[in-house]
Amino acid sequence: QVQLVESGGGLVQAGGSLRLSCGASGNIRSINAMGWYRQAPGKLRELVADITSGGMSNYADSVKGRFTISRDNLKNTVYLQMNSLKPEDTAVYYCNAEAGAIITYNYWGQGTQVTVSS
Repeated sequence: QVQLVESGGGLVQAGGSLRLSCGASGNIRSINAMGWYRQAPGKLRELVADITSGGMSNYADSVKGRFTISRDNLKNTVYLQMNSLKPEDTAVYYCNAEAGAIITYNYWGQGTQVTVSS
């Protein structure tokens, strides 16, 4: 089992910045990739960015050049630095961890609200 706890959401004006953090605990050695997803009202949950244990990252086209995902393996924490925020970035952001070897499992945090005002 892996537990994830997010922090760092809030209200910001368009063009501003926020940094989300997600700390992992439990069976952290089983974690492969970690990432951030978001879900806006009335929309499906979508991948924002993810990063492997080796540091390879992947971004949604809508956030490339504005968001940066990073991972501190010593602290078992993944970060999402969000710059140049837009109103369309408003959503609940969820931390995700993929863990396991032959069979993989997905674990989710409780979510943190990000609201960008215009």
